[in-house]
Amino acid sequence: MKSHLTNDLKYFDYNATHPPFPEILETCLADYLEGYFNPSGITRFSLKNQGKIEQTRKYFSSLSTGNEKQFVFSATGTEANYLLIQSLRVLYPKLDSVIVSPFEHSSMYAALESYGFTSDLIQTNKTGIIHLKDLEKKLIENPRPVVCLYAGNETGVIQPAEEIHKLTKEYGQVFYSDLMQGFCKVNVPYSLFDGFTFSGHKIGAGMGSAVTYLPKADSHFRLFGGGNQENDHRAGTENTFAIECLRKVAEIQLEQLEKKNKRLSRFQSLIEEKLETLGCTIIAKSSHRLPNTTFLILPIQSVDFFLLGMEEKGVLVSTGSSCKSRAREASKSLLYMGYSEEEALRCIRISTGYFTTEEEVDALLVAIEDLLQKFR
Repeated sequence: MKSHLTNDLKYFDYNATHPPFPEILETCLADYLEGYFNPSGITRFSLKNQGKIEQTRKYFSSLSTGNEKQFVFSATGTEANYLLIQSLRVLYPKLDSVIVSPFEHSSMYAALESYGFTSDLIQTNKTGIIHLKDLEKKLIENPRPVVCLYAGNETGVIQPAEEIHKLTKEYGQVFYSDLMQGFCKVNVPYSLFDGFTFSGHKIGAGMGSAVTYLPKADSHFRLFGGGNQENDHRAGTENTFAIECLRKVAEIQLEQLEKKNKRLSRFQSLIEEKLETLGCTIIAKSSHRLPNTTFLILPIQSVDFFLLGMEEKGVLVSTGSSCKSRAREASKSLLYMGYSEEEALRCIRISTGYFTTEEEVDALLVAIEDLLQKFR
């Protein structure tokens, strides 16, 4: 299956949004145009659409061995994260703080704040891995739920989920995780998490679908009232088109996972070896990372002009998390890891994916070398 991207555009921002799988979206759109009926209706046409939603829910249940009724579809990753944290407020109505990694997406911190939780951040260092001893210390002093993403959206570092799971169970606490970057990129150990989230646009299924897995099927877990959709967890008509796309793209991504990751790991090595010869510093290079992600410090100050130059050459990279990239703020993740603000402002992220080719990687490296020479 080929991307619809033209040869004039070399795309290296997969962690922000994976390019869509055109054949899948076109097929699902054709289905939707014919079967546009509200899935909450009582006609057989509506019931058919509800069946598609339940088929997708069943697929994710079999994939993770989770309970079908605990999977909730929503519109965005941010909404999925908010629902996950809302369930914490229901489970622990008097709780005032949660143990949290310093690498979360900004929506996770915002959700915690919105529901009245303060974030007790776990210590880390330049490895990009949380300090397990600090986590245990916090659990001993004040046992509380733990929120820690599985894979960093900037560094790509994969956190020690098994060890975190053991510690949380030892102290009788739940363990929630944002799987936005891990889902369909690596084999995810779903059983280690009491609750988790992931999103369709991160894997090429287009915008409009995301998933929350709740710790149990409690109807008090809900962001919106006014309807009984999603087993009473989210009022509002489901996006049948986006949900069907999510399932079909996930099937393709997971079927090709091993083959894809071998190719992306080779690209990662090629990229990082070349960039180091050009004076770049690879963040968390020795840590267990996603095979598609390289986060690096450029050896120049003119990062904004560098990015514009890359775009002029038809190559798209990013400065990190897309939710903050326009503001050009120093990455908080890097600051917590011990990098200076000046270093953090010189960082860019290169992320590859299903459609990335060796020719694109070659073009990327030529463009970077050319611009670094000019700006020096």
